[in-house]
Amino acid sequence: MTSPLETLLETRDWLLADGATGTNLFNMGLSSGEPPELWNVSEPAKITTLYKSAVDAGSDIFLTNSFGGNAARLKLHNAANRARELSRISAEIGRNVADRADHKVIVAGSVGPTGEIMAPLGQLTHELAVEIFHEQAEGLKEGGADVLWVETISAPEEYIAAAEAFALADMPWCGTMSFDTAGRTMMGVTSAAMVTMVEKLANPPLAFGANCGVGSSDLLRTIQGFAAQGTERPIIAKGNAGIPKYVDGHIHYDGTPELMADYALLARDSGARIIGGCCGTMPEHLRKMREALETQPKGEKPSLEEITSRLGAFSSASDGLGDDEPTSTRTNRRRRS
Repeated sequence: MTSPLETLLETRDWLLADGATGTNLFNMGLSSGEPPELWNVSEPAKITTLYKSAVDAGSDIFLTNSFGGNAARLKLHNAANRARELSRISAEIGRNVADRADHKVIVAGSVGPTGEIMAPLGQLTHELAVEIFHEQAEGLKEGGADVLWVETISAPEEYIAAAEAFALADMPWCGTMSFDTAGRTMMGVTSAAMVTMVEKLANPPLAFGANCGVGSSDLLRTIQGFAAQGTERPIIAKGNAGIPKYVDGHIHYDGTPELMADYALLARDSGARIIGGCCGTMPEHLRKMREALETQPKGEKPSLEEITSRLGAFSSASDGLGDDEPTSTRTNRRRRS
């Protein structure tokens, strides 16, 4: 049976995902250190506003307020036994918003990392990771999520465990990793390695890609790394709205709506089909991104020089691929030096 996301992808060249969860909730009064997932119960109206703001700005997909809703992370707040419940409620609120929207909207059940280190370096075994992800997946499924969406993953072992858990829940899924360490994830995964891993999974995602990381320039370099591998699987790009800066006691992202509109076009032209924002991305960014994608025709793949001239410099000279990097990327980088 074809999932709603697959159906939408069959009829559209690109889809707009949502923006930041944390940044928007902090603006609504969430305190630093407070688990946002508890707001699904204590502040459901604000979570409804979060989802609806993305839909009203033109998002085709929004992620539920369940990123840290697994037992491993919730135990830090004495709420490990509420993982399934809080995930279910986050999806129920989302289902209600999506069903009332004036266009087809996909409810994506957000699943973040456990926060633990996988064995043998750490204590988290594969079996326990699968159990943790499966519990959350079942809650999101019960709440009416259309698709599961694991994000900001660094370790391949954790990504593989999530894939197995989602198979147990019999749910379609998407998955992104965060390439925040000189073109690699914190655990050393390159864009090329991620493509290889994804294609070897017994239960591969409907779409895969990158989210968060450093700046949007770095993320687009990673997106081009995915595309250079020749994958036919839809690629996801969810970049931050600029670079974080500490201003008047708060973290502020300096990316303007106009910059994020440029980013959206460059992401599409670099090979991404699902395009959204991560940290710092607000509804005003999403509106400009939607407008740009709807009004500007698809162009040629941008060079790395064009990306940096429009979005800002890379945070590192390396894209993480070294001698194994795609020829087109290597050539562009040498031209820049």
